[in-house]
Amino acid sequence: MNCKLLKDFKAFAMRGNVIDMAVGVIIGGAFGKIVTSLVNNVVMPLLGMLVGGIDFTSLKWVLSPARLDADGNVVKDAVELQYGIFIQNTFDFVIIAFCIFLFVKLFAKLSQRKKAEEAPAAPPEPSDEAKLLAEIRDLLRDRK
Repeated sequence: MNCKLLKDFKAFAMRGNVIDMAVGVIIGGAFGKIVTSLVNNVVMPLLGMLVGGIDFTSLKWVLSPARLDADGNVVKDAVELQYGIFIQNTFDFVIIAFCIFLFVKLFAKLSQRKKAEEAPAAPPEPSDEAKLLAEIRDLLRDRK
């Protein structure tokens, strides 16, 4: 029973779709790191500068402040609504989605170009002489 289960798993794992998906996930993870770096290190500092130097990730609304003991140690953590991180993640999503859109569009364009190059060219228009010979051939065939 274990041997059959192992064979079935191997057949499943070695299917083209599963391997293609695995490659896609790995490339997607690497692409995600590149886009995250673009967002965090290029876009967000520029956006922060445009809105007055605001670091979105530090924006929060303190619902309940932290409680400290006499020595200054935290007894109870603050309760905070960290909406800045939500804004940051929303920007990340929009920019990542846009980059993926551009990547898919570029891939589709390259795919169409490759298909156009692979498509067989239409046969050239026969010359007048070839047309005349075809007519003669057809007339001879009809006589028989």
